[in-house]
Amino acid sequence: MPYLNVWSSRTNCLISEQELASSSTSVFTWRRTESWVLAYSLPHNSTSDHVSTRNKPKFRNQDFCLRTEFVPFRPQKKDSFALTQASEEKDIHCDVGSEEYEAGRVKGEKVDVRALAQSLHFVKTADEVEEVLKDKVELPLQVYSSMIRGFGKDKKLNSAMALIEWLSRRSKGNIGSISLNVFIYNSLLGAIKEAGKYNFVDKVMEDMVSEGVQPNVVTYNTLMRIYIEQDRELEALNLFREMPKKGLSPSPASYSTALFAYRRLEDGFGAITFFVETREKYQNGEIGNIEEENWEDEFAKLENFIVRICYQVMRQWLVKGENANTNVLKLLTDMDRARLQLSRAEYERLVWACTREEHHVVAKELYNRIRERDTEISLSVCNHIIWLMGKAKKWWAALEIYEDLLDKGPKPNNMSYELIVSHFNILLSAARKRGIWRWGVRLLNKMEEKGLKPSSREWNAVLVACSKASETSAAVQIFRRMVEKGEKPTVISYGALLSALEKGKLYDEALQVWKHMIKVGIEPNLYAYTIMASIYTAQGKFNIVDSIIKEMVTTGVEPTVVTFNAIISGCARNGMESVAYEWFQRMKTQNITPNEVSYEMLIEALANDGKPRLAYELYVRALSEGLSLSTKAYDAVISSTQAYGASIDLSILGPRPPEKKKRVQIRKSLSEFCNIADVPRRSRPFDREEIFTAQTKGT
Repeated sequence: MPYLNVWSSRTNCLISEQELASSSTSVFTWRRTESWVLAYSLPHNSTSDHVSTRNKPKFRNQDFCLRTEFVPFRPQKKDSFALTQASEEKDIHCDVGSEEYEAGRVKGEKVDVRALAQSLHFVKTADEVEEVLKDKVELPLQVYSSMIRGFGKDKKLNSAMALIEWLSRRSKGNIGSISLNVFIYNSLLGAIKEAGKYNFVDKVMEDMVSEGVQPNVVTYNTLMRIYIEQDRELEALNLFREMPKKGLSPSPASYSTALFAYRRLEDGFGAITFFVETREKYQNGEIGNIEEENWEDEFAKLENFIVRICYQVMRQWLVKGENANTNVLKLLTDMDRARLQLSRAEYERLVWACTREEHHVVAKELYNRIRERDTEISLSVCNHIIWLMGKAKKWWAALEIYEDLLDKGPKPNNMSYELIVSHFNILLSAARKRGIWRWGVRLLNKMEEKGLKPSSREWNAVLVACSKASETSAAVQIFRRMVEKGEKPTVISYGALLSALEKGKLYDEALQVWKHMIKVGIEPNLYAYTIMASIYTAQGKFNIVDSIIKEMVTTGVEPTVVTFNAIISGCARNGMESVAYEWFQRMKTQNITPNEVSYEMLIEALANDGKPRLAYELYVRALSEGLSLSTKAYDAVISSTQAYGASIDLSILGPRPPEKKKRVQIRKSLSEFCNIADVPRRSRPFDREEIFTAQTKGT
């Protein structure tokens, strides 16, 4: 690695041989939860830096040694991003004076560099620096470098610039042995980055040129990081490409900084391309030949970094939602081609980022990848996918996830159960509204097959679907099966069964169901009363119809326009047009206002019964009440008038009303349900045996 790092051990040091070989000064990066005070010692009459350590490592430049004392100082700020080895220093405490090596003992005078740096904290000119340092012993250049870094962290860039100017004066005046070099300027660039005073960068680079100091890799790395902080990522990448042209070999930090630029650009595709090219160069021996950089470890870190970048970019795409599906799926494919794999934890975190309906495609792909690679998956992640599939109306896909939980684990919990049951309810509701009773039956069977116990809500949905489809026998069998499964029928269950029996004209059976409902203590609701009124109307038993209306009023279940419409409709269907008109008139005594359905049924009945004038009068009355009648009622009046030669001013009827939108049609085919519920289209023909019991596997 091209930088010095202090690890958790107080004596284990790793120092850059690259920098030590080229100068006796060095840039230090301290990586601990605490920063430390470092003590330096110089021998008498020496202009070179000698540093010793308790455990002395072997360096290419043996003239440079280091002796360290570690004292807790202050917390260190974390690096700005992963894997970019910052060339940052902390405040230091130096010992300057004589030293001698006798049995491992060190003697010498101490100079408090922290206090020295504090004394320079508010200087703004080189003259002020001279006033503070004029009587001081010449210090090692790395001490000045460290103080410059510290000024940057403390946002005292003027102090750093003043110290540089003072050093420049001494160098030009041949005062002392210190001369400005690339490491001092690198420290100043680092201070500029820390202070965020980027407008000084150009001046520093101009000064380097005027001083004849050539930038090195660290200079370029620091400039790249500065450009990235300024949202100039493309310029940072151009700097990286410029290094080889200047005869410099990018360090691992250079490559990680370039990758971070792609991260900031949210260009996952560019990052992968860059990494693949780097890997090829490394495998071909074009890079990584500097032994001190330990490229084997550094390349492993780069590989981890590119995987992390891809994860972060994909997550950002999902959060922003701009072409997320296409980009994420393509980047996953590119990662596969580059032999890069996310961890299970990263896949799962991406699943959590899938919250929009359109994300269901990505979520399913991530789920499949986890299942293919690992034997385990978080249950909460599976539940989230089940929820998302439902949100996207991919209920069958949600059921497949639930089936995997049963077959492969982890074991579903209450949340899994509630989510999948809610999806079944949505499907059953769709089947109920459209009368697709066959799919309702199959859904019930599917629930039982997967260990889900249908409640009365699910049974009722299928019963209503059977009623709407006029499937009387199916409704009877579903009702019986419901009771056999231990589910207590509700008033909705009885109402649906009564309706199915009425449509099948099984009036005696309907009466038995009614009596049983009363016997078991189920109080009839408006719907049940209305069905019974319709049944007795069809039988012409209007005395019983009267009794039902009176009972409704007595029990607090007030008749509505729907109740009277059922009676009027029953009369019309059975050729009792005059009685239908009487019940229409009776609505006034009950303070019930007729609606379009009331008028339309009666008008059609009267027109067909040869009473065009009465039908005409009712039509005009409906118009005066602001009602919009159907085309069918209009045509009935016109046809009856013409057929019976009635002298009526048809202009009063106005223009023929437009065709009304068709109501939801009752479907009996399974293909219809496949379209609305996103379920498999290829299925076996419906076997009526499915009504009685759930199908067993393999049948």
